[in-house]
Amino acid sequence: MKKIAYVASIMLTTGALFASAACTGGAPGTGSGTVEQDTGSQQEIRYMIGQPEDPADLELIKSDLRTFESKNQGITVKLDVIPSENVRTVLQTQLRSGEGPDVFGYDTGPGFAGALAKAGLVYDLTGAYAEHKWPIYDFAKKRVTFDGKIVGVPSQIEEVGIFYNKTLFAKHGIAQPQNLADLTAAAEKLKQNNVVPFAVSDKEGWQGGHLLSMSLSSAVGSKGMDDLLNGRTSWNTQPVVDSLAVWKQWNDKGLLTPSPAAVSYDNANALFYSGKAAMDPTGSWLALDIERNAKFDVGFIPFPAQDGPGIFSGGLGAGTFVSASTTKADASIKFLDYLLTAEHGRWAAEKLQDIPAYPIDTAGMKASPLFKQVLDDSAKIADGTGDFGYNIDVLTTDVFNNAMWKGIQGILSDQSDPAKVAAQLQTAYEKSAK
Repeated sequence: MKKIAYVASIMLTTGALFASAACTGGAPGTGSGTVEQDTGSQQEIRYMIGQPEDPADLELIKSDLRTFESKNQGITVKLDVIPSENVRTVLQTQLRSGEGPDVFGYDTGPGFAGALAKAGLVYDLTGAYAEHKWPIYDFAKKRVTFDGKIVGVPSQIEEVGIFYNKTLFAKHGIAQPQNLADLTAAAEKLKQNNVVPFAVSDKEGWQGGHLLSMSLSSAVGSKGMDDLLNGRTSWNTQPVVDSLAVWKQWNDKGLLTPSPAAVSYDNANALFYSGKAAMDPTGSWLALDIERNAKFDVGFIPFPAQDGPGIFSGGLGAGTFVSASTTKADASIKFLDYLLTAEHGRWAAEKLQDIPAYPIDTAGMKASPLFKQVLDDSAKIADGTGDFGYNIDVLTTDVFNNAMWKGIQGILSDQSDPAKVAAQLQTAYEKSAK
């Protein structure tokens, strides 16, 4: 999942948007009908965005908001930005206090949006989907549907794999790995030549979920992942242990960044951009930053399987949501509707390299070879023609994710071991299922 959650403030000055001259009115019947709605001529709604990794993205977002204003006369936008690592804590605290943003970005799936939905903190958008006929892919819509209610708008299709420095690989006579043994041999050769093989970070914790997602998806395949996520196979099994163990083995051999559990995501990426590390195991959302910062050719491959090239872990990242306590539901939905236009989807792909969760026309789109590969792969996720694993943490509960994140941090800091963590994952899964 892309670890940038949008949290901003939008000042909406609504003239024609609301026909009523009254100050308050009932909320739309499709949402939280008990909340009185503000129908004044000027309204401020808050739309939260976490600090983008690259300042250039923030300027693009501001430009996009100005475009929204120009298309919606009487609506002005004021943008606030908070540190991305604080989004989850700040958002949940504010939503529970009734003083949260009206519109906000957050990760999809049971452990994120699902937890908010369970607590009654997000607005029911089921009616808005029907009214506006939003063209979200069915698989993506399911990731924001809880207890029969659609509570968000998915915004990004993503895949998790390994970016690698083609220039360094060529310099040291290393071909693109075709299986796990090839990848290990490549890493060992790079280390012998004083290159950090893998720029691995896990200080924030969530990165560990991606590490397991990619190694496990290639080990057991899409059906195996589906069986694990749906309780047909136990997490306390040898394939899970082995998929955790590969990261421990590489760490023990010195093939990862030193002390990876103490390395931040930004610092690991910077190590890759500088050419000091040859590979960066992370998600497709990093492609734009790589193009901006890396001065070498970059490839993107799945985590290899024992007997072949493996499969990408694919799926959905962030989404956009409306607070259940908003008093500006109509204005908030109008903004969501803008985000789901074909024009905006193409803009997001071209400018931010975000891949919308709905069809867009890519004819004539300018794209680097790296992003074109990501775009083509993501299209296969959307239409179901490709074989992809899963990014685990957007499909599992908060309880499971915390066990996974802390467990992998423990493995990478020599405080735990793969067998113990696999057992903890099964316990967390069973607890979540109750």
